[in-house]
Amino acid sequence: MVQQPMRAALASSLLPASLQPNYRAAGTRLDAAIAARMQALGPLRQLRLHGDCHPGNVLWTDAGPHFVDFDDARSGPAVQDLWMLANDERAMQALLEGYQQFRDFDHTELALIPALRAMRQLHYAGWIAARWHDPAFPAAFPFAAEARWWEQHIADLHELTDELE
Repeated sequence: MVQQPMRAALASSLLPASLQPNYRAAGTRLDAAIAARMQALGPLRQLRLHGDCHPGNVLWTDAGPHFVDFDDARSGPAVQDLWMLANDERAMQALLEGYQQFRDFDHTELALIPALRAMRQLHYAGWIAARWHDPAFPAAFPFAAEARWWEQHIADLHELTDELE
C-alpha cells in the first residue's frame, strides 16, 4: 500500500522530474513512520474488508444501503472500513456503537487511522498515475497533470508523517 503506489507515481510523466526526489523522500519517510506505527501496535485481528468503504460506494435504494465497488476488497483490521465512513469523531463513535452490536472491536485499532489515511493518499496518487493512459482519467482528474497538485501532495505526505511520528 506504500511501495507500489510510490513506484507508479515515480514512473509516471505526471510527477514533474524536479519533484521526484522530494516525492521519493516524502514517501520513504512516510513508509518508515507507518511501519513504526504498525510495529508498535503489534498483530491485530484481520477480517475481510470492502477496502474502499466510503459514502460514495454506498448505493441507497428503497430496500436500504448496498455496498458497491469491491475491487479493493482485502483482509485487514476492521477500522480500515470504519474510518472511511466516518467524517468526524461523533460519526466514528456512532459507527463503533453499531458495529459492536454485531462484533467486538479492538479500540487499539483506532491508532491506525493516521497510517491508513496516509496509505490512502499514496494509493490515490498512484492509482491516478498508473491509469493515466485511460482517456477517462485526464478528463476526470485534470488536476493531476499540474505540478502544484504534486507539490501539495508531497506537503500532505510530510504532514501525515509528522502526525505519525
